[in-house]
Amino acid sequence: MEHTPAWLTYSLIYLGAAVIAVPLSRALGLGAILGYLGAGIAIGPWGLGLIAQVEDVLHFAEFGVVLMLFLVGLELEPRRLWALRRPIFGWGSAQVLGCAALLAAVAMAAGVPWRTAVVAALGLALSSTAIALQVMAERNLLPTPSGQAGFSILLFQDVAAIPILALLPLLGGSNETQAASGGDRALEALKIVGVIGGIVLGGRLALRPLLRWIAKSDTPEIFTAASLLLVVAIAALMQQVGLSMALGAFLAGVLLAESEYRRELETDIEPFKGLLLGLFFIAVGMSIDFGVLARQPGAMLLIVLALLVCKAVVIWGIAAPMGIPLAERPVFTLLLAQGGEFAFVVFQAAAGARVFPAETASLLVGAVAVSMLVSPLLLVAVDRWVLPRFAGARRTLDEISEPQATPVIIAGFGRYGQIVGRLLTAQGIPSTVLDHDADMVEAARAFGYHVFYGDASRLDLLRVAGAGQARVLVVAVDDRDQSLAIVRLAREHFPHLTLVARARDVTHWNALRDHDVVHVERELFESSLRSGRTVLEVLGHEPAEARRLTMRFRRHNIELFEQMYLHQQDRTRLIAVAKQGRLQFEEQMARERAEAQARRARGETREKEWDEGRSQAPPSAGVAPQPAEQPHSGPS
Repeated sequence: MEHTPAWLTYSLIYLGAAVIAVPLSRALGLGAILGYLGAGIAIGPWGLGLIAQVEDVLHFAEFGVVLMLFLVGLELEPRRLWALRRPIFGWGSAQVLGCAALLAAVAMAAGVPWRTAVVAALGLALSSTAIALQVMAERNLLPTPSGQAGFSILLFQDVAAIPILALLPLLGGSNETQAASGGDRALEALKIVGVIGGIVLGGRLALRPLLRWIAKSDTPEIFTAASLLLVVAIAALMQQVGLSMALGAFLAGVLLAESEYRRELETDIEPFKGLLLGLFFIAVGMSIDFGVLARQPGAMLLIVLALLVCKAVVIWGIAAPMGIPLAERPVFTLLLAQGGEFAFVVFQAAAGARVFPAETASLLVGAVAVSMLVSPLLLVAVDRWVLPRFAGARRTLDEISEPQATPVIIAGFGRYGQIVGRLLTAQGIPSTVLDHDADMVEAARAFGYHVFYGDASRLDLLRVAGAGQARVLVVAVDDRDQSLAIVRLAREHFPHLTLVARARDVTHWNALRDHDVVHVERELFESSLRSGRTVLEVLGHEPAEARRLTMRFRRHNIELFEQMYLHQQDRTRLIAVAKQGRLQFEEQMARERAEAQARRARGETREKEWDEGRSQAPPSAGVAPQPAEQPHSGPS
């Protein structure tokens, strides 16, 4: 090992720790960020001690921070920011400033110096974008009011981290900063304004021609290298005038976000994004001073409690004016109450600018890491004990109470049930529509649809809806378990009803067939066939031929499903039937294509022979052609 380069050894350690820790952390439901932090702790001075020179690692990882902020700027297109300016800058600033003000007030009341209190409060006011967005995506919350509000606030926090970093040198405690005269400060301010203005104007004028010239080389790695060179150059220039390199990287990202090469840059750099962020978080984990935490466990606990409680109070307070339903507020509040990854950047930069000592930075970083660690556990507690209490707060409507008498009952009036209902209405066929989502019912009524509020899995409501006299029950609900509950209820109490059901997938389709539901439609099957037919037409098939091929595939698929249904309990046999059916169909279609090509070839040959036969009269050399089979008339 003595001849192994240090960078190779470090790379081996970093990558090995990440590969082991991150999958383990995700398997435990803690997320990738905590996995990287854990990897850094494990290999750092307070773990296995594989890396001792933490300062050198932090300097190397600083480039990961620069690239992280470059990617943030690359995603923040100015037009997008302007379109979302009100929710982003309005509620986002209210959250950040409100949380920072309350945290700073609590800290100063506890005797913390005002510089330390302000910077600590600004860093703690930020939330984890990665964790919050991941939880929202897993719970399908992004389309909801709380998801949209959370996304806007997180987007503002990513932007707010930039001026916070730019503020740190002004709050630094170095002697040079304290002794600077008013003229020197004015000169420095002019330099900063001049450099930023030059970067913006020069970037707008020179960036596109430069990237266009580089793109003409048709060398992708040089294009990526040029973008990185731009980031490093602007970051170095910003550092020369006393500003953070991260601010320069952000400006570079915003400039590239406006160029036509943005997508190519994102495609080239995206594979490195997670790894670069991971390198930074590993370095942060290594830099956590557990000696400080061990010496001040009470202080760390108080910081974590103050962080969660103060932020929760402010976020809960602004949730109502933002229009977030009461049932969505607990998860929304918890996701934004935890500390965030940008706090690591702020506290490390603050220690470097001498706003507060490194020991304080380690204490704050540890508190943020603990808050991110306990958030998944608190989320489980919220799901188990808090959300059920808010279930009664969901908005409800009066249930269906007047008996109905229509030939068709539609259970579920979402995107699927609406199409069925509109088709029946267009043909003058009345139907009774039930839906248990109050928001959906009110939205449908606003568009003029007659929809009743009620749960079709309840026997009393089905009777009031007229199930005893109806002929057809359309089960169009989205939830699989509720769909099967409605089917079981109808089969037991209303056996005369013809059931037409919507299936989400193959498993749901099989379950419905187990209940003798014959008329089952997979929700994406027909639309997918239509898209496939369109693809065939675009590729040159005649519309009639494309339709014939599509219908052939439809019949084959339905027949194959019927065969597979018989073996649904035997996975091995099921897979064998599916493979055999698919292979037979592909071979049959290949034979038909070959036969069609042969027929076309024979037809072309006959046509060619016929055409040649009409014009065949090969003349002798130098003799004018004479009509074939032309008899001579008269004497010579």
